[in-house]
Amino acid sequence: MSGTNNLVSAAAEMLCCACCGITEGDDIKLKTCTACKTARYCSVKCQKEHRPKHKGACKKRAAELRDELLFKQPESSHYGDCPICCLPMPIGGKYSTLMACCSKIICNGCVHANQMRELQGNLQQKCPFCRNPAPKTAKESEMRMMKRIEVNDSFATFQIGIRRHDEGNYEEAFKYYTKAAGLGNVESHYNLSLLYRDGKVEKDEKNEVYHLERAAIGGHPGARHNLGCKEAENGNYERAVKHMIIASSLGYVTSMEMLKMNRGHVNKEDFAAALRANQAALDTMKSPQREAAGRLTEQQRT
Repeated sequence: MSGTNNLVSAAAEMLCCACCGITEGDDIKLKTCTACKTARYCSVKCQKEHRPKHKGACKKRAAELRDELLFKQPESSHYGDCPICCLPMPIGGKYSTLMACCSKIICNGCVHANQMRELQGNLQQKCPFCRNPAPKTAKESEMRMMKRIEVNDSFATFQIGIRRHDEGNYEEAFKYYTKAAGLGNVESHYNLSLLYRDGKVEKDEKNEVYHLERAAIGGHPGARHNLGCKEAENGNYERAVKHMIIASSLGYVTSMEMLKMNRGHVNKEDFAAALRANQAALDTMKSPQREAAGRLTEQQRT
């Protein structure tokens, strides 16, 4: 009964101001503490007066809520599914292609299949998704992306950020990454963390971790892996293992290898579950078309 009584008491407390005790009514609207969600106030004055008493519990609960969100297993990686074959995207940008015309990311298997169809039928090269003709030059490709940026396309904005990054124009890259991140582009959060880590704009570990966490919550396995490495460096092995298990379950091989090398910090059941989940994720990313594209890439390299 004590558990039930505690729940009733907590519910009752949420119906009144945590400072003065006044209850909510038609003429009184209580506002919830945005950090912990466990206290409500009738005014800013009451919230300020109650702050010294509330601060400790608020900080503790806010950290718990943050971890609940941070360590929640994403349904898939931030790459999502290929819009043509509807299979989960392989981890890593080298296995997919961004279409400049429509900003759709297509797996290389579908790109390869479309190219073979065009080659065999002696057809004009077109986007496998929107069927617009492929850009003939890099300049034309960038012009199309700039048009997509004008309508707040996060993928195009991120892609221009990459180009500026590769050119060594880190201030412009930062600008495009920041805009794309604000539009919900997970990869941009990850790249911003790298800029802060490497001091390309300014070296700032707090901002680096912030963007790593935003990317990890969005399903970025590389960001999740980097967070795990940071926790391990700080001696927080339990948190590090949690990050590595989540990344492994998304199909991130590097995190799975890290778990194998640090078996002493992982219990047998968790390791076995991570191994199965990693293999299952990798299997869902396979297709004959993707394997054919991979073989062609290897041939071109040699």
